[in-house]
Amino acid sequence: MIYISDAVIERLIHEDVPCLDLTTRTLGIRDDPATLQLTTREQTTVCGTEEAARVCDRLGCRLVASCPSGTTLDAGELLLEVEGGAAALHQAWRVCLNLLEACSGIATRTAALVEAARSVAPHIEVLTTRKHFPGTKELSVKAVVAGGGLPHRLGLSETLLAFEQHRVFCGGVEGLAGQVASWRRTAVEKKTIVEVTSLEDARTLALAGVDGLQFDKIPAGTLGEWVRVLRRDRPGIVLLTAGGITARNAADHAATGVDALVTSSVYHGAPSDLSARMIPL
Repeated sequence: MIYISDAVIERLIHEDVPCLDLTTRTLGIRDDPATLQLTTREQTTVCGTEEAARVCDRLGCRLVASCPSGTTLDAGELLLEVEGGAAALHQAWRVCLNLLEACSGIATRTAALVEAARSVAPHIEVLTTRKHFPGTKELSVKAVVAGGGLPHRLGLSETLLAFEQHRVFCGGVEGLAGQVASWRRTAVEKKTIVEVTSLEDARTLALAGVDGLQFDKIPAGTLGEWVRVLRRDRPGIVLLTAGGITARNAADHAATGVDALVTSSVYHGAPSDLSARMIPL
């Protein structure tokens, strides 16, 4: 279960309902009983129904039906239905629709990428970066998990991942390689991963004892050769590839023999297309 705090739910509501719903008040729409139904217009991997239900509950509406995050629905299927006063349902309507469309879009793209990668490498993992829109981490991570992926890094505090921007302060690749033993003594329970762009650097760091290597923007054909060399040098080393990974090329990269694909692409794209219907009771 991904923890989404009450503060996130309150923020979602307050963004769209800072004080009152001027339209329903002006039109005289009050507490007449009604139902709000949200359905799919296309095949969708759903995410966010639990949070949408919490939004509705905060606004005084009652959940009638929903499908769990991670469910794949065909076009025309119901993903959420709630009942309540018409004015309250109008307050919940757009908050829930925006939430579900955005999260389900990420989940659907993640599911497509996972399916493509595992069509050639059934045990490969799909990991997503921290390049989500700022302020959306909790919901973005939930959407990735709903689609079958996992977060690569949730933040700087949890893993050791050295980039070129770190190496310039450490004496380059050779200097960094000389510090690997010290890293492992200091962060004794953590894996040490370094991003590389050449086979020479990769072999230097692998032989120095890093736990893993992350390749950046290496074509799949070249990467496959590098993986074979590194597996010979260090059979148990963790190998990741990143940079431009999408559902279109995921199978090619997965076939190279790496352990995981690292991507940001699932965060970028159209939201899922959902339909909202309000029905007086």
